Amino acid sequence: MKKIEAIIRKSKFRVVKEALHDVGVTFFSYWDVTGLGNEKIGHVYRGISYSTSDIQRRYLSIVVNDDFEEATIQAILSSAGTGEVGDGKIFVSDITEVYRIRTGAKGGETLK
Repeated sequence: MKKIEAIIRKSKFRVVKEALHDVGVTFFSYWDVTGLGNEKIGHVYRGISYSTSDIQRRYLSIVVNDDFEEATIQAILSSAGTGEVGDGKIFVSDITEVYRIRTGAKGGETLK
């Protein structure tokens, strides 16, 4: 099993969510986060330009069976990208075990 964590633009969340559902990823968690990156956002207020380095993003946490890893990553890559600096990152980690709290079942079947 794999844990796929993605940090994406908040404006792309709806499209990414639909792409994940299209490939069969029906459960994931997400949070609004703020981070620092290479993208620089500037604001103009009363004719004065202010540079801010805090960037609003959405953080997705997805656990999938190994056979869904590539489809999940491709869904995110194809739907989250704009081609501009600040599109985000994807991190992949191994998951050694999963348990379903309700039944106590464990293993990859708990993800279905």
